[in-house]
Amino acid sequence: MTAATGPIEDDLPAVFSAVESEVRSYCRGWPTILATAKDSWVTDTEGRRYLDFFAGAGALNYGHNNDQLKSALLDYLSGDGIVHSLDIATTAKQNFLETFDRLILKPRGLDYKVQFPGPTGTNSVEAALKLARKVTSRESIISFTNAFHGMTLGSLSVTGNSMKRAGAGIPLVHATPMPYDNYFGGVTEDFHWFERVLDDSGSGLNRPAAVIVETVQGEGGLNVARLEWLQELANLCRKRDILLIVDDVQMGCGRTGEFFSFEAAGIVPDIVTLSKSISGYGLPMALTLFRPDLDVWAPGEHNGTFRGHNPAFVTATKALELYWEKPTFAAETAEKGLLLRAGLDEIAAAYDGVSARGRGMAQGLMFTDADLAADVCRSAFERGALMETSGPSDEVVKLLPPLTTSRSDLEAGLQILAESVAATV
Repeated sequence: MTAATGPIEDDLPAVFSAVESEVRSYCRGWPTILATAKDSWVTDTEGRRYLDFFAGAGALNYGHNNDQLKSALLDYLSGDGIVHSLDIATTAKQNFLETFDRLILKPRGLDYKVQFPGPTGTNSVEAALKLARKVTSRESIISFTNAFHGMTLGSLSVTGNSMKRAGAGIPLVHATPMPYDNYFGGVTEDFHWFERVLDDSGSGLNRPAAVIVETVQGEGGLNVARLEWLQELANLCRKRDILLIVDDVQMGCGRTGEFFSFEAAGIVPDIVTLSKSISGYGLPMALTLFRPDLDVWAPGEHNGTFRGHNPAFVTATKALELYWEKPTFAAETAEKGLLLRAGLDEIAAAYDGVSARGRGMAQGLMFTDADLAADVCRSAFERGALMETSGPSDEVVKLLPPLTTSRSDLEAGLQILAESVAATV
């Protein structure tokens, strides 16, 4: 997840470059100091407003400072509610678990245990990988080209980006990448390669504990797996006694329309990872979901100091009650996704080497000339919108607006994007 880079970060006060690490990235392309935020807009210290088509890299599906979520949080804090509790039972955790089970799991026929692995997506992935290996007594994990699953060593081992992998400083082992759907551009049926090496005793592939997959690769460039491909993958895993892990950290919580991004394919993963927007308010929170028979953890075998963040339980519960009690929110999200896609298709049709891609409200423009994507994001920033790049060469302008963004604001963002492309290409 890299914002457009350039020397314009020099416009920021010196303290950021003097004290903060060189690892910072987004601020290099968005050289301003943000002060306040509301719904789909952020405002800097100079009073300039920006339409947010970034949404905390997908952590703010319900917008900035959502009034009803904020009210629930402030009421809880003003009543001296428990903030930190590790895995001790609290009223906030009880309310979340009951609501999540009632509104999300039971209506979908999903019989999952819920683990709180730590506050971030990579914590959820690490727990999923450890559990899969513990259950199966196997070491190898199958991942996919252009995947992104996190920055800690286990999740980094199943991530495809070479720059991020190199940052580990040690060999990343016990993981084998396979071609993601359409990796060969339709010239070769890539899924058959995976099947063959699994079944060929001469392939050299160790029998895997699990396959980990994103239904839409956000950081990988908004690569969308066909529903048929996901169904075949699930069938392959089931027939060969391999656990299927779906990483829904960015594409879950309604980003593709349904609460889980795998629902449209009609599959039921063995393990699911969630984070980012599960708290509803941008607060740190993550879940690892798995079949009850996979719950072989010994008490304390996987733990973490900040896996019981009660303020996040409060806002998560309220978000579920507000947006997932009825199917209208998912339907509205799907409609907004179509609006975005139509606008992107119109922009792409006017230029050679530009194409639209994505699913639901994770949409973007891919540029054959990869450098153009960063230039478009920079131009959009200058026009008052936050948009980031993704893909192995940062060749995609990725749009992740809050799901609650109004249609008029979506249209305004598309207009800014159209103007930015016209000024760049």
